[in-house]
Amino acid sequence: MAIPSSIAVRELPLFPLPDVVLFPGRPLPLHIFEYRYRIMMNTILEEDRQFGVLMWDPNKGEAAVVGCCAEITKHERLPDDRIMILTLGRQRFKVLHYVREKPYRVGLVEWIEDQPLPVDHDLQALTTDVTQLLQDVVRLSAKLTEQDINLPDDIPSLPVDLSYWVASNFYGAALEQQSLLEMQDTQARLEREAEILTSTRNHLAARTVLKDTLEP
Repeated sequence: MAIPSSIAVRELPLFPLPDVVLFPGRPLPLHIFEYRYRIMMNTILEEDRQFGVLMWDPNKGEAAVVGCCAEITKHERLPDDRIMILTLGRQRFKVLHYVREKPYRVGLVEWIEDQPLPVDHDLQALTTDVTQLLQDVVRLSAKLTEQDINLPDDIPSLPVDLSYWVASNFYGAALEQQSLLEMQDTQARLEREAEILTSTRNHLAARTVLKDTLEP
C-alpha cells in the first residue's frame, strides 16, 4: 500500500531495533513477543498495518532520528499471544518529536525522499559500476570459500532502488547502513557503496592471491 504523497507529516508507531536498519523495498521478518509491542502490533493490524523501524544504538542508548516505514504483509499468531510478522520497507521518515512514550513510542514524522536529479544527469554508468563491483565481490567470495555463491536474478536496475538493495546487504555494519539510509542524494549513496565494495573487492582479491600461492 503506497503512502499518499499529499500526507507529508503523520503520527507513526515506532519500533526501535538494536543494530537493525530497514530500507525501502526490503523485507524484514519479526518475532513479536514483548508485551508492549504485542499491543502495538494488534493495534496496527486493525488500522493501516504500518509502523516505523528505527535503529537503536545500544552504545549510545538512543534511537536514530531517521528510519523507514514498515508495512505488515503477512502475520501469524502464535501461543501466548506472540506474533510472527513479515514486513516490507516503504518510505523513509524523520522523527520530528515523540508524541508519547508508553506503552510504546509514537512519533510525529515527516516523509523524506532523495533529491530529484537534474534532467541532464544520468547515473547509469555509476549503477553499472556498482553492479560490477557486486559481481566481483560475490565471485571472489565464492572462490575463497569454495562455495556456490550467486547474486539473485532480481537485483534492482534503477539507481535509487539499487542503492537501497546494496545498503541492506551490508550485514554487520549498522552504523554505515544508518548513514546510507539518512543520505538524500542517490549519487552520493551509490558512490559511498562503490567505495565500500571496492575496498571489499581489493581485500578479497589479496586473500585470493595468498590462497593460490599457499595451495600446493
